[in-house]
Amino acid sequence: MFTATALAALVAAGPATAAGKLNIFNWGNYTNPELIEKFSKEHDVEVTITDYDSNSTALAKVKAGGHGFDIVVPSHSYVPIFISEGLLLESRPDQMENFKNMDPQWVDVDWDPGRHYTVPWQWGSTGVAVNREDYTGDINTSKIFLDPPEELVGKVNVVPEMADVMALALMYVGGESCSTDKEKLKAARDALMAAKPKWLSMDYGTTDKLSSGEWRASVNWNGSTFRARLANPPVEYGYPQEGFPLWMDSAAILADAQNVENAKLFLNFIMEPENAALISAFARYANGIKGSEAFMPEDMKDAPEINMPPELAGAGKFNKTCSKEAQDYYTAIWTELTK
Repeated sequence: MFTATALAALVAAGPATAAGKLNIFNWGNYTNPELIEKFSKEHDVEVTITDYDSNSTALAKVKAGGHGFDIVVPSHSYVPIFISEGLLLESRPDQMENFKNMDPQWVDVDWDPGRHYTVPWQWGSTGVAVNREDYTGDINTSKIFLDPPEELVGKVNVVPEMADVMALALMYVGGESCSTDKEKLKAARDALMAAKPKWLSMDYGTTDKLSSGEWRASVNWNGSTFRARLANPPVEYGYPQEGFPLWMDSAAILADAQNVENAKLFLNFIMEPENAALISAFARYANGIKGSEAFMPEDMKDAPEINMPPELAGAGKFNKTCSKEAQDYYTAIWTELTK
């Protein structure tokens, strides 16, 4: 039975218009302009998008305050941090009209049980991208960046996303993400430090630079690699058999948001299958909304970057939210690596 509060939340999240503004803080090159245009027209809301390049950048900016953002899109392992720091509004997406469209597997997730704070944006994996003009061997391995084959030495980029790179390195040496096992951490650190002289760079912008051929290999996300392949067909995505991180980015309303009602409208809006498909059609990742597949581009249905090889699917693991001890180890290694 609905309570008065639940009913009020449903009405507030319905089709009513709430003219004004909405400021979204999201990953760069990740928001479909068509999605924003559609939302703006339907609800008479002026939307501003501001980009960030990493979870740590987003967290630091939000914690500093005075940012003016209404919505942020952190990765799953950062959601508990945002919540524990009091940075997110408990906006109750689970009481919104379009919550019925959320795929049940993404409702009772560890990082937001029952979805009281967040709505899925997209989900995917972190693996390796390789230009097959340079290397024709096995690419389903983290050796591509941790022990690069001769053909790729000096041509590899590593995205400076600490959680993903550390997880890949730890799984490569037989550990797991957020480990506090000092032997595994030392092995991961040693592997990274030995490999670094063989890299070209540690940078973002992977879609464009893999597309142009400037980078011949990179630690990268599956959807970004998909987009690069469409522009540059020899680019291929590898799923490291030693283990690779899975992730889900989710939209949430900030506790100090100035445009709360418009932000709630937006969360409800992106749980509509056709709108979730617009998100995926742009950045080329899966989303968490049932029925969105019917509106997806045809080339996503059998894309190798979206459909994991069955024999490697079990190697994918969602990163945990690290304990302070594990985070301190990560930071110490990362500081040394990025000097």
